[in-house]
Amino acid sequence: MSNCAHERSAPVGSGGHSERAGPVSDLFPAAVETSRLRLERVGHEAIGVRELYGVVSSDDGIEDVTEHAPWSPHENPKETAEFLERCEKQFRDGENADYVIRLREGEEGAGEFAGMCGLNCEWDRDSAELGVWLRKRFWGRGYSGERARALMRLAFERLDFGLVAVGAAAENDRSRRAVEKYVESAGGRFEGVVRHGLAFADGSVRDEARYSVSREEWCGSDAERSSASVRFFDSLDGD
Repeated sequence: MSNCAHERSAPVGSGGHSERAGPVSDLFPAAVETSRLRLERVGHEAIGVRELYGVVSSDDGIEDVTEHAPWSPHENPKETAEFLERCEKQFRDGENADYVIRLREGEEGAGEFAGMCGLNCEWDRDSAELGVWLRKRFWGRGYSGERARALMRLAFERLDFGLVAVGAAAENDRSRRAVEKYVESAGGRFEGVVRHGLAFADGSVRDEARYSVSREEWCGSDAERSSASVRFFDSLDGD
């Protein structure tokens, strides 16, 4: 693998030893830990249909969460169950690495479901795209940037991608400020605005602001250094 010249990919887990208890994917870790967040692969083991449905259908602020998102609040539990099944299949097939975000001990709301994030993998283009949504009550805590740095480390140093991209609705100033902050810390750049780059569940289209970070830009960046403590686990039991 071609990784940062000064740092090789570490084995799964921390301390240079493998924490492996029945891997669920040959490609993606089952869990990722940062200083404040624990990411667990989206599926029935990480979150139940009822818990997820309660949030994505009628959580406080869900309309604000989905205002600039390509999905709408779920209308029934069956829709949520089918979503979980799709995520599990895409994870197994190596297409997407989607994760439930929970807060670690010490955070206000520790253990709570805070949102979802992931990598959409385009293997034929040597690139992956970041995605995230957070419940409104967890906005403004810096979790989006922390998760982005962890997933960029995964993309570059475990999955060996050459490029990580991220997009945001061009009119979504809040999201763009957050993206610009972590992209800049990773040495990346603003690529421009793609007209009609986003398609929404209601059939509308919107312009999309596009950003990217290359592996060369990532290596030695502030984001790479600040994510050095990120840990990957091949099982949800890893701790």
